Amino acid sequence: MHQAAEFFADQEMDLIYIAKRLRDAQNLESILDAAEMDYAIETDTYHGGVVFRGERVGAFFYVLPEQLQRAQAILTTNGYKPHKL
Repeated sequence: MHQAAEFFADQEMDLIYIAKRLRDAQNLESILDAAEMDYAIETDTYHGGVVFRGERVGAFFYVLPEQLQRAQAILTTNGYKPHKL
């Protein structure tokens, strides 16, 4: 379930996915909620584009380290490519 940052206190989190489109972020939220996975989302910038390179804003999905493998499996099963650490 989507949790506020305070839920995780000062625990280290692992990045599992950067959603570059709102539709992808919303779909991934639904998938993780259905799997009853605790996760956090933070908006941040990333560099993208081939011809027109620049900074863009995306939704960064994080989970606790002990949930990393399960989260990666969920993403892969649903056609998403997990972020490489």
